[in-house]
Amino acid sequence: MKVLVTGASGFIGGAIQLALQKVGHEVVPIARRYGVNFNAMLQPEQWLPHLTGVDVVINAVGIIAETRGQSFENLHTRAPLALFKASEQQGVKRVIQISALGVDEQAFAVYQLSKKAADDGLKASSLDWFILRPSLVYGAGGSSDAMFRRLAALPIISLPGGGQQRIQPVSVQDVVATVMQCLTAEPTQQVIDVVGSKPYTLETWLQALRAQQGKKPALTISIPWSLIMLTAKLGHKLIPVLHPDNMRMLEKGNTADVQGLVKFLGRMPLELGQSV
Repeated sequence: MKVLVTGASGFIGGAIQLALQKVGHEVVPIARRYGVNFNAMLQPEQWLPHLTGVDVVINAVGIIAETRGQSFENLHTRAPLALFKASEQQGVKRVIQISALGVDEQAFAVYQLSKKAADDGLKASSLDWFILRPSLVYGAGGSSDAMFRRLAALPIISLPGGGQQRIQPVSVQDVVATVMQCLTAEPTQQVIDVVGSKPYTLETWLQALRAQQGKKPALTISIPWSLIMLTAKLGHKLIPVLHPDNMRMLEKGNTADVQGLVKFLGRMPLELGQSV
């Protein structure tokens, strides 16, 4: 197949590109590294030259925080919607959208709502589609994974609100495996929550990462949530990932029933430390 992959220089997109090439698919990579600026791809006609002969489109572009040159509106909504419209016009067979867990009717953060606008546009199209909603994705090369591992390695771990927020981290290998299954799976027009085999609290996840590094459990201290939010309000301009919306998403938690993914993949997702 000829497969267009957006975000091909990123953590998830790069892993997808390698997996596709490994089994002989032709990849059309879309990223600044390959001379395409997503911010400048806001109209369907701008996508059409890239879609010649393409069988499948995979949209793996995503940011967790806005910066001066990267907005949720452009990267999560306008460019993907233009890509989906162009895919309809070009006769692309199917589209795989990498969304995020929590992008549903309860979405409240601008990040989530910008993703949801693209998801809803894809659902309303005439395309054969899959929408994948990963939880926190871990694996070599992931920036959030590296951040959590650095936190876990500290002699004392500071936990927002006691660290009881529920998360369900999933291996990037399972995200890639789900994408590869979507290339030929039937029926299409499915929304799949891509989550790990079990939920953790933030505290137990950090301690698990610590154990994987061969370290004994760390002492923890609880940081009051009011202080976390104050820090986020003051500090997110210097460190965008600290945006208050991201803290609110963390507080709400990020888990889902794993059985839908088990049925789709035909196996349980990987445990921390496992590999396919």
